[in-house]
Amino acid sequence: MGRFRAVGVGVASLSVAALSAACMSGGDKDAKVDAARAKASNMAAAASEKKAETQVAAKAKANELGQIPVIMYHRIIKNPPPGDDRTPEQFRAELERLAKEDYVPITAAEYVTGKIGIPAGKHPVVLTFDDSSPSQLTLDGMGNPMPDTAVGILMDVAKKHPGFRPVATFYVIRDLFGMAKPEEQTQVLAWLKDHGFDIGNHTHDHLNLLGKPEKEVEEQIASGQKMVTSLIKFSPVTLALPYGNQPHNKKWAMKGSAAGTSYDFRGVFLAGYTPAPSPYTKDFDPVGIPRIRSKEKVGDCVKFCSTAWLDWLNANATDRFTSDGNANTVAFPKFKAPFVAAPFAAQALPY
Repeated sequence: MGRFRAVGVGVASLSVAALSAACMSGGDKDAKVDAARAKASNMAAAASEKKAETQVAAKAKANELGQIPVIMYHRIIKNPPPGDDRTPEQFRAELERLAKEDYVPITAAEYVTGKIGIPAGKHPVVLTFDDSSPSQLTLDGMGNPMPDTAVGILMDVAKKHPGFRPVATFYVIRDLFGMAKPEEQTQVLAWLKDHGFDIGNHTHDHLNLLGKPEKEVEEQIASGQKMVTSLIKFSPVTLALPYGNQPHNKKWAMKGSAAGTSYDFRGVFLAGYTPAPSPYTKDFDPVGIPRIRSKEKVGDCVKFCSTAWLDWLNANATDRFTSDGNANTVAFPKFKAPFVAAPFAAQALPY
């Protein structure tokens, strides 16, 4: 009798185990079905989102592989001598033109890192200022920019044109906006940083790096880097070469160290000549990024300065960078696809 019960219990246990296995098998099937449905739903949602993004890009005629003007300024002063300086009136007029032609300022750091987040249909422009002159930024006793300085004019134009970001990049040297005391230097650099402006390296002494040995090149750039980092918690990510002259080995300007200070830039800027390529294209060369001198059509500037190039970009709109309004995608007409740089292939949005 006891033996019979033991056998019966074993049979019952097997039946329960079989039933449990059957239930588990059914549960696994249900889970797989749910996972498949979720995957299909996510794919459908992604496809729908991409279709909507493509439609927006097409409507805006986006071309994020197009050219970007990087404009170079020096002093903004009354009665400037022949050269690269501009009057307050000339500077204001150029900013007004940029605003009316749908340009939106971005910083050099945003440009070289590909973080270009501006509205659909708008065009980026990079405003750069060399040599950290008092005419670019002087603060009054309350910490406000003097109205006739470059920053004062830029902020005033931005107020009149909503969407025209008051940002720029200042390439500083030891003459930090005419400030002699470290406390004053800290004040002006901190003001720029706190108000969304970008600070770049222009070497410590504005030394022409052409023909200089590697050690001297690195000392000048590292000293310029230390000058900024010792005053505020900010490390420049771009360099503007004095006079636009590259050292014997271009890579010396990009990465190096001296006296315990190192630098590793994302971009090195030249002094003039042409609009710059989009950072999303294969043409982008971080070691030698061109800039445009700010100047009307006179002399060699008939073709190669800001007025001439802005005219050209306006007349050749399909060659100009036009945003799709989405910082996470790189939109462009399909036939331009071969020019997309590999790091941005996953963000490509051809239409």
